[in-house]
Amino acid sequence: MPTIVARHKVGDFATWIKGHEERVSLFTPSISSFQTFQDTDDPNSIVLVLEVSDLEKFVELTKSTVGLEAEARHTVLQPIVISMQVPT
Repeated sequence: MPTIVARHKVGDFATWIKGHEERVSLFTPSISSFQTFQDTDDPNSIVLVLEVSDLEKFVELTKSTVGLEAEARHTVLQPIVISMQVPT
């Protein structure tokens, strides 16, 4: 199960945080858990650490109409930078 780190900015943190339960519902089919972080020097900069159970489904969700509409409602700004752990 890969761990993914996603970083992005939001247009309005208050709007974005209100969408938490919707994000849980959207991500549940492809992840087992996620943690949310906020930059200390920029309240509109967000980091999510996700434990992905189905990477293909996760990627599909991020590109789907449902995913893109949720991004718009939650004021997510592009780019969304996704990083994966480097095997050592």
